[in-house]
Amino acid sequence: MLQYITNTDCNTPVTEQIFGVIEGGCRWVQIRMKDASDEEIKMVVDAVKPRCIEKDVFLILNDRVELAKELNVGGVHLGKEDMPCSKARMILGPGAVIGVTANTFSDILAVSNLDIDYYGIGPYAHTETKKKLSPVLGIDGVRNLCYEMAENDINIAHVAVGGITLEDVLPLIEAGVNGVAVSGAIAFSGNIVEETKKFMSLLPHIQQ
Repeated sequence: MLQYITNTDCNTPVTEQIFGVIEGGCRWVQIRMKDASDEEIKMVVDAVKPRCIEKDVFLILNDRVELAKELNVGGVHLGKEDMPCSKARMILGPGAVIGVTANTFSDILAVSNLDIDYYGIGPYAHTETKKKLSPVLGIDGVRNLCYEMAENDINIAHVAVGGITLEDVLPLIEAGVNGVAVSGAIAFSGNIVEETKKFMSLLPHIQQ
């Protein structure tokens, strides 16, 4: 499972990033444009949604719950300072996918009994994509969280996020995550299509 998180720090427009990762085989895209207006995000969604439908790509927004409902995308990813997931569920309804950020096991426990679909566990490593960064987990931190989830029978999908490179994918899968969320390693690669293919090739048993 590969989730691509759009990157507004690179020179490639967000729409072109999305078209590139889709061509590379990615089937799960999170539009993250923290400083953009709702109208700017709407323009991106309008541009990419037909291709997403054509290629069966799952499209979610970062944070903008009301906008996700308005634009009828697949769901949202919520950070620690975003809308509570219980309120987001009330707005989006039962069919939407809701992911939440988790940095500690307390974060995981806090929403484990709520109607969420996946955790974004991170940051795995330092990343420039996110400005307010929680403590870096590293491979041991990720492994420990996966272990604690298993020990406590928390059977919710969990995806590692934050500064992930190609070399990190297999160790992270071995540590227990269900997939990886990647931004900069693909956005700044120089060839988004080919770099996405490389990531996808490391995830054959959990591709969408």
